[in-house]
Amino acid sequence: MSEKEKNEELNQDENFTTEQTEATEVQNDEVILEQKEDNLEEEKTLEERFSELQKENTELKDSYLRKVADFDNYRKRMIREKQEAFDYANTNLLTDLISILDDFDRALVAKPAVENAEVIGFVDGVQMINKQLSSMLEAKYNLTCYGVVGDPFDHDKHEAIGSLQMPVAEPVCAEVYLKGYMLKERVIRPAKVMVHMPDGSVEN
Repeated sequence: MSEKEKNEELNQDENFTTEQTEATEVQNDEVILEQKEDNLEEEKTLEERFSELQKENTELKDSYLRKVADFDNYRKRMIREKQEAFDYANTNLLTDLISILDDFDRALVAKPAVENAEVIGFVDGVQMINKQLSSMLEAKYNLTCYGVVGDPFDHDKHEAIGSLQMPVAEPVCAEVYLKGYMLKERVIRPAKVMVHMPDGSVEN
């Protein structure tokens, strides 16, 4: 084999080696690119999953806080209802006793004009019993009466039997036909009253 032929064969081998190297580098670049793409897709998937978990965690936290608030409101309502049931358990009994107090008031109003020792003693006895009964109901059951002439008229506490236009600055109770009664903070019978309404002649 001539020197020329040897050189040509060497050049062909070198070219083949170079082509192989280049092909290998291209393959390596393609593999690296595919790995990068896979890693990028994996990162996107992890970010999406992380966002989903964050959203789910927020929803669960909100749901938990709502349930805690609902339970706290339920607990407070049960305590309040239990206390009210205890406080007003005797409402019906006390309402019946109010009728007896009304009878005492009527008896004292209708006492005879002529006073002698016997009448005075009877009236004093009725007044004493009425006072003792009222004091006991107030002290033991928090039952209080209200309604006197001159009280400001209150729709929540008074029942107007009638009204008259008078020179007053605001509606007032002019006459009290029947006392009102409250059990603690609750009106169990409104006072029945005659009301004087402002006629406009008096400024507030």
